[in-house]
Amino acid sequence: MTNRQTIFLYTDGAASGNPGPGGYGVVLKCGDLRKEISGGFARTTNNRMELLAVITGLEAIRWENAEVEVWSDSTYVVKAITEGWLEGWVAKNWKKVKNPDLWQRFLPLYRAHHVSFHWLKGHAGHPENERCDRLAVAAYSQPGLPEDEGYLTKEEESLIF
Repeated sequence: MTNRQTIFLYTDGAASGNPGPGGYGVVLKCGDLRKEISGGFARTTNNRMELLAVITGLEAIRWENAEVEVWSDSTYVVKAITEGWLEGWVAKNWKKVKNPDLWQRFLPLYRAHHVSFHWLKGHAGHPENERCDRLAVAAYSQPGLPEDEGYLTKEEESLIF
């Protein structure tokens, strides 16, 4: 086994209105290396962007079986892992879960690494969380954003679930 450094993955999602234009921001740090990623959508929700930030960060990791510490201000994302919600959703075959498309995209990425989740208070001055927030807001402030094809309105969700 290779002795690699831990990757620190800082994430944030934001939406102007909920739903509304939304974006995500990611900061990956490993030793002296740093990478920032962001993106936005014309109509989405804050929770979708919080989760997409984690997914995008995990997708950027090129190592197998990396040690990853995720730092997020999203109780939705952090509690889904730390309190076992995700495994419950899997056991129930994704019934009555919000954002199943993103959780299904997340799961193999999560299982491919050794990932721990940590909650941090948002807008409390943590430099990486503040940077992720700025990236997310800048991303949804761009003109001509694409549609979040996985976003469903309440009416559309009721037709599926």
